[in-house]
Amino acid sequence: MSQETATRTDERATTALAPWQAGTVGGILGAVVFGAMMAMQTPAVLEAAIPAMYGLEGGLAGTILHVSHGAVLGVVFAALLVAAGRSHLDAGSALVAGLVYGIAVWAVLAVVVMPIWLSAVGFGMAPTVPNVAVESLVGHAAYGLVLGVAYSLLAR
Repeated sequence: MSQETATRTDERATTALAPWQAGTVGGILGAVVFGAMMAMQTPAVLEAAIPAMYGLEGGLAGTILHVSHGAVLGVVFAALLVAAGRSHLDAGSALVAGLVYGIAVWAVLAVVVMPIWLSAVGFGMAPTVPNVAVESLVGHAAYGLVLGVAYSLLAR
């Protein structure tokens, strides 16, 4: 007499990630793209301003901090989507959501928070508030676009 036992196996046919993981990866990818743009257009921001916010110096510190900011902001993007009940977006919707998010991050963090923070730590080249720079706007928009598309491709 033989017995058969059903065993459940989980098959994973895709590389889907939890929303926070997709946001992290998307944020890192977006920050790398933005960082490359910054390195070509405004290297002093990456080499001096960003590390100065934390009392550090140099391009390596600036790059690590910039990518870290991108990862954290990617998690916030994912959290906002989950809170809005929109954690599963198609590529087009994610592209728009990412672009809007990138511009919002620019408007709050780059235009207002960063110049205040740099002044508070005594950075000699701190920009005035509001710090409206087209290169920064374009870079944050690129960050958001990459974040949105990567999120839509990676999220469950």
